Amino acid sequence: MAPVTFTVEIEREDDGRWLAEIPVLSGVMAYGADRDEAVARVQALALRVIAERLEHRDAPADPPNPGAAWLTRCRVRISRR
Repeated sequence: MAPVTFTVEIEREDDGRWLAEIPVLSGVMAYGADRDEAVARVQALALRVIAERLEHRDAPADPPNPGAAWLTRCRVRISRR
């Protein structure tokens, strides 16, 4: 099974905080004082959400990458826009 890769979208808010989001996981977003903190927080939240879904057998119908399976590993790729 291929590992599942999630894309993290990051933007800086007008007030200086950073917002990181994993769009394919509804509601998985986190703020941080800097970019690294926002990414670390959203990664931790994503892992908690995925663990909760797996525990309750509530994984999404389709993994984010065609051909990938839920869930062997969670690797996060940061897209820079």
